[in-house]
Amino acid sequence: MIERSWRLRVRPILLALAFGAAAAVARAQTTVYVVRHAEKASDANEKDVPLSEEGKNRAERLAAILKDAGITAIYSTDTTRTRSTAEPLARAGGRTVRMYSDVAALADQIKGEREAVVLVVGHSNTVPQIIAALGVRAPVEVGDREYDNLFVVVSRPIGEPAFLHLRY
Repeated sequence: MIERSWRLRVRPILLALAFGAAAAVARAQTTVYVVRHAEKASDANEKDVPLSEEGKNRAERLAAILKDAGITAIYSTDTTRTRSTAEPLARAGGRTVRMYSDVAALADQIKGEREAVVLVVGHSNTVPQIIAALGVRAPVEVGDREYDNLFVVVSRPIGEPAFLHLRY
């Protein structure tokens, strides 16, 4: 009888702790916005190719869309076009654009950030790699002339992250 009484008192406490831990994990999710750089001024792939006027407008539009998203970090490759895509949002939020070169290392770093809201700017060939490295199994393709994709990856406590493909 004493053993059963003990279980009846401890069980609610254990359940409360379990639900509290689950709620804490749910609050600790990370949201990652992944985009390709905006339209570039030429078809060249050199590091210093700037954005076209259309690309500059798209970068400003991205900043307007994400200005109230609670961005905590912004990552870009070290090319003029990716930095120029990220900079309007960085300026609006008082953030610094951090450079990355290794997709796997970037994904590991982002996964380690709790409750982060991150923008990552990449290229047509690296955006699918970034999304996959964040745990999304759905295949993603970005065409050579596609600049309007806005991918959203939201971590979950268990299983594959939530994934959303938008256009902007």
